[in-house]
Amino acid sequence: MMSLSSASSPTKKERRFWIHPLLQARERDGEFHCLVQELKLYNGRFRTYIRMSMGQFETLLGLLAPHLRKQTTNYQDPVDPEQRLAVCLRFLSTGDSFTTIASSFRLGVSTVAGIVKDTCDVIWAQLKETHMPVPNEELWKSTAKKFQERWNFPNCIGALDGKHVIIQAPANSGSQYYNYKGTFSVVLFVLVDASYRFLAVDVGEFGRNSDGGIFANSRLGQALQGGNLNVPAPCPLPSAPKLGQVPFVIVADEAFPMKTFLLRPYPGRRLPEDRRVFNYRLSRARRIVENAFGILSQCWRVYQRRLQVSPDTADSIIKATCILTNYLRGADGTQSADVDDGSDAVDGSGLGAIRSLRGNRASAEALRVRDTFRQYFTSPAGQVPWQYDHVHRGLP
Repeated sequence: MMSLSSASSPTKKERRFWIHPLLQARERDGEFHCLVQELKLYNGRFRTYIRMSMGQFETLLGLLAPHLRKQTTNYQDPVDPEQRLAVCLRFLSTGDSFTTIASSFRLGVSTVAGIVKDTCDVIWAQLKETHMPVPNEELWKSTAKKFQERWNFPNCIGALDGKHVIIQAPANSGSQYYNYKGTFSVVLFVLVDASYRFLAVDVGEFGRNSDGGIFANSRLGQALQGGNLNVPAPCPLPSAPKLGQVPFVIVADEAFPMKTFLLRPYPGRRLPEDRRVFNYRLSRARRIVENAFGILSQCWRVYQRRLQVSPDTADSIIKATCILTNYLRGADGTQSADVDDGSDAVDGSGLGAIRSLRGNRASAEALRVRDTFRQYFTSPAGQVPWQYDHVHRGLP
């Protein structure tokens, strides 16, 4: 008679291999040891494969290698820093699954998952001080000068927008990450300068929070509201001292609430000419952030698909891609040849627009600031010759 204990106890599955034969052939057949080494002979193809030039890759590796190196054990040699960086960048640049990347590089799936998470964290930690430092007064003034020179918008210290980054439904998360579009997401807020560089990044808010308070509750929103970002004191607009002291502002679309530091367009369709001029000038400066999202999505194709990772890993991936985009653009915002400058990919990617963030009613001071810019843009001191052609275009 068979005992109940022996019948009900599950049999432990024996492990067939300590290291699978396919993985043992890594140095002979793995993508890093074969294809990647060949691509190093052809800089253009290497750039297409890994989204940066050989020089940029080697410089980045020099910065990260001490933090990517793992300790050797008695069982197996660790994956070296160069291969870890190549695996991470290949994942970010293609959006392929961990399984696909693991098969190509002859690595374990869990190994690839760990490499991507760890490398993204190291990229963010090691690059943020030099490529996304905490803004100071000098940086804000330099940004405002570039907005005036390039986009004819004075006293502007950045363009703000937020996007939903689509992720797979996290286990046991309920509706926390479920957004109004019927997908699961984390929310990314970015502040962009006049050269498409990210000045500040805030990621991690639950997708379900999209219908109110999301910006006010974000770290970026709280820092701006609390005046903790070293923004310069108000000053007159160029050649218009009669308009008085005007605060430095951030431009945004109608999704955001009006603040003294945050300008949004006038609502409505049939607007007077001066308000349409203001909306055009605001839109011209604000589209920088839309283009920045397009650059991000085109360069790092991981955004072209739903992120099949945990929310914590998604946060690491998003921050790493933003800081890498700054790294590729250089300190002066010069565009690297592998980065597409445009926003065509935003709507068709894993980035989705946020809904209107209706907060408290705009204060009288916030409305006054907007009206001051409106007056300036229609005055001889602030108007540009082509603005009326744009606002009258399409009118009967």
